Amino acid sequence: MTSLEALIYCIVAVLITFFICAIPSGYLISKQGSHVDVRKEGSGNIGTTNVARSVGKGAAALTLLCDAGKGFICVGLGKLIASQIFFGGALWPFVPSGPLSWITGMLLLSAVLGHIFTPYLGFHGGKGIAVGFGAMLAAAPLGALGLLLVFVVVVIPTRFVSAASVCAAISLPIWSVVIYHATFGFLIPALIACLVVIWAHRTNINKLLHGEERRFAFHHDDSESKTK
Repeated sequence: MTSLEALIYCIVAVLITFFICAIPSGYLISKQGSHVDVRKEGSGNIGTTNVARSVGKGAAALTLLCDAGKGFICVGLGKLIASQIFFGGALWPFVPSGPLSWITGMLLLSAVLGHIFTPYLGFHGGKGIAVGFGAMLAAAPLGALGLLLVFVVVVIPTRFVSAASVCAAISLPIWSVVIYHATFGFLIPALIACLVVIWAHRTNINKLLHGEERRFAFHHDDSESKTK
């Protein structure tokens, strides 16, 4: 695999990942299932938390599965296809410490950017947590478990999903180094993804600082369409 071939493959895979991960799962699920435009409810976000608050548990679970799934599939397939084409199926070059870890890192970043800046909804999407977890699960499974651990440790006692999400995002590059001794090729895209997720939570961070952030609670009735 030459440097040019790697670059061409990365560009194509990144673009495909961006547009697939940009599919607004929460919006589509809420709109089709409960006829609710989740952008006009609660926080206006299309992610799992606002879907749970505005529509209910079932829609939220499906949103979480779809968002995490698209990140996992895109990054996982991106690695697998490259390994089959150029390395006879060997995946080791694409691990965070491998020589082609930058391809995996770019796929991870592209998945997060696509979800947050979806062109299908005027570049206003989710906040990148579920899709980032799915992408990290495919890129660095132990790192993804680290993200989940941080999220759970923060969200259980506080019930602030936003705080747990920001803490998990901050831990992403840390786990990448501690567990995988990641190269700069992987670490830099991972760090950018972390910063973009934090930026997407800027309103939540401001509310947390002023004691105005809502604690998590499900919509009281899954079968009831949210109307205001």
